[in-house]
Amino acid sequence: MTTPNQAKPATAAAVATNRPLTREDYKTLGLSALGGTLEFYDFVVFVFFANVIGVLFFPSDLPEWMRQLQTLGIFAAGYLARPLGGIIIAHYGDKIGRKKMFSLSIFLMAVPTLVIGLLPTYETIGIAAPLLLLLMRVLQGAAIGGEMPGAWVFVAEHSPAKNYGLAIGTLTSGITGGIFLGSIFGVWLNSTYSQAEIHDWAWRMPFILGGVFGLLSVYLRKFLHETPIFQEMQARKAVDREMPIKTILRDHREACVVVALMTWVLSTAIVVVVLMAPAYLQKVFQIAPAMALKANAVATVTLTLGCVFWGWLSDKIGTKLTMIFGWGGMTASAYLFYLSLPGTEASLVYTYALVGFFVGSISLLPVVGVRAFPAEVRFTGLSFSYNMAYAVFGGMTPMLVSVWQQADIMAPAHYVAAMGVLGAAMAFWPLASKGWQAKKA
Repeated sequence: MTTPNQAKPATAAAVATNRPLTREDYKTLGLSALGGTLEFYDFVVFVFFANVIGVLFFPSDLPEWMRQLQTLGIFAAGYLARPLGGIIIAHYGDKIGRKKMFSLSIFLMAVPTLVIGLLPTYETIGIAAPLLLLLMRVLQGAAIGGEMPGAWVFVAEHSPAKNYGLAIGTLTSGITGGIFLGSIFGVWLNSTYSQAEIHDWAWRMPFILGGVFGLLSVYLRKFLHETPIFQEMQARKAVDREMPIKTILRDHREACVVVALMTWVLSTAIVVVVLMAPAYLQKVFQIAPAMALKANAVATVTLTLGCVFWGWLSDKIGTKLTMIFGWGGMTASAYLFYLSLPGTEASLVYTYALVGFFVGSISLLPVVGVRAFPAEVRFTGLSFSYNMAYAVFGGMTPMLVSVWQQADIMAPAHYVAAMGVLGAAMAFWPLASKGWQAKKA
């Protein structure tokens, strides 16, 4: 007998088969991962050019700290828009189809990114410049809120059970690859053009190219097919007439808590280890900016590879053991990395790459989260719990770590390690470690 919180497979043929990955599966996975890479690139590239944007889109007579604060506020607006955008897109994904919303989310990201690259500055149109920038950032946030859960659900419902973790991990690696792409573009731009050229016009290039390639991804997603699970739901008229969010809050609270806690682990790993660490290395240990960025780029590569590995391993040895090894390893490698600082250039790159690899176990969140909800409300359940948790924990983490760091420079290590322990402990939660076919008595 199953409980309401259990995710029952919508079809044994679509999900629980032992068939190998087909050519069509590889096409679906490739196009989905490519779109995720470009969409996440569009979302994070803002942070790599935040200083230039702050100068161009706000009055020149503002104090530097005020300009920086307002720029970061616009960046944060994208995160705040994630839950609402994710819930709305997911609602229609559960009602009218995964594919339609999967294409809409990347369109909503590509167009604002292109517009940012073409926007007049404050000097040209005054206060309208930061207001339009804010609007575009909100649209980007709404899009990313729907893209990641939508991509996970779309690929999961296309994948055979024996390769489910590998498919989810590969898709997640594509999404994290967007961070690497943005970082590389930023390094190339700063190496190729002078600061005056970047200020005058070159800063627009990553946004314009991101928008153009995003629109290309919208076109390419036309060649994807609706998921077999949603097609079967439509055929047997199993699409829930009730609002999915109402069903989620009434019947699937346990699944929401599982996904929210795992999102806490994910957001901590990404924000602290990947996004905050370069500045931390420079400020606390006086590591040269070029060296800090180089080590960060290597860690982002191992993170991307780790996403694939940990997803693949979950297919081979099960989710429970993979969560213990992956997130337990994140705890140990985090201490190894932070306690060895500043070290040598070689030790910096090696230890940063190692913790990056274990951070790749964040791909276990969608492995667990997709199958935690039944197909009828899967998109909404995953999107709601993931985006709400990310808005809270993703927004709280930088402030918490920054304040804690004033008293203990090892604060980032302690926080990441604690989240690794939480992730490993969650392996013993039955709903987190069960497979598609598992049932409670």
